[in-house]
Amino acid sequence: MVKAWIAVAAVLAAAAPPAAAQTGGAQPVLVPIKRMSLDTALRAARAAIEACRKEGVQVAVTVIDRGGHPQAVLRDVLAPDLTLAVSRAKAYAAMSFVAPTSQLEGRFTQPFGPPAVGGLVLSAGGLPIQAGGELVGAIGVSGAPSGQTDERCARKGYDAIVENLELGGR
Repeated sequence: MVKAWIAVAAVLAAAAPPAAAQTGGAQPVLVPIKRMSLDTALRAARAAIEACRKEGVQVAVTVIDRGGHPQAVLRDVLAPDLTLAVSRAKAYAAMSFVAPTSQLEGRFTQPFGPPAVGGLVLSAGGLPIQAGGELVGAIGVSGAPSGQTDERCARKGYDAIVENLELGGR
């Protein structure tokens, strides 16, 4: 009986591909992940707030990390509370689709506007943040009279950090 079990185990082991082949190649034990520092996220958020102030608008800005978690959240004095949730949802949509949310506006339109998808707002004002072609997070802005203004401010936030991101933090 024991010999039969050994024979079955040997056949199964020979038939099963090695673990490396199952995953398409050997995988490292740890995976290095690029992350923005808090100072970088704050610099982007502050630059976006300042850009909107120059346009006479008070907004909320959310910078999220690559996992979708808020890393920096700022709301100017007169920006409504709702702008906090909307700025986060715009950032989350930009990160999820790795695209500016202005490019997503008409993509999912239904008769009564974009569909409600938990945690996403598909209107202009969100931008993905990449470093060396790798997604590291996103920035979302809400509170301006138009999404285009929100996105211009988000772009100023992104522009304030992009050079440092591309140079690897130097």
